[in-house]
Parts: sequence; C-alpha cells; structure tokens
Amino acid sequence: MSERSLTVHIDGRALSVASGSSVLAAVALAAGSAGFVTRRSVSGDARGPLCGMGLCQECRVTIDGVRHRLACQTLCAQGMSVETEGVMK
Repeated sequence: MSERSLTVHIDGRALSVASGSSVLAAVALAAGSAGFVTRRSVSGDARGPLCGMGLCQECRVTIDGVRHRLACQTLCAQGMSVETEGVMK
C-alpha cells in the first residue's frame, strides 16, 4: 500500500483504494463488472445509486456501524468498514 492508497473493508472484504476516493467508488470496485446493489427496498428489490450527488439517497450504506450514510458523499478513510445490502452477499 502506498502513501496514496488506503485500505477499506467492503462487506468484510479488504480493498485498497486511492486516497480521496468516495465510498461509492470503493463499493463499485468491490463489486467488479457484475454491477452492484447498495441496499434493498422494503419489498426486497435491489437498489443502487442514481444521482451521484446525494439527492436520490439510493447509495445509503452502513459505515463504521452508522446506518444510512451516503456513499457518494463520503470519502474513504483508512480502516473504514462499509456494509451494503448486496455487493458481496
């Protein structure tokens, strides 16, 4: 890991990301080319980010135990733990 990268944990999986990356970018990287789900609706339907600027609230994840954080508006921090409802599940 270089000075310009840091390690975050997405659904329990350690991932190295560039410093300054949003949590949403890290979640997308963790999911790879398969696409990703950040949360599930009350009926269980897969939901994912739409606007990328915090208005749609579809990118809500749990960060370090705090629920409903906006992944598109939060920068990654060293050792951060992110829980989604679909990326690695």
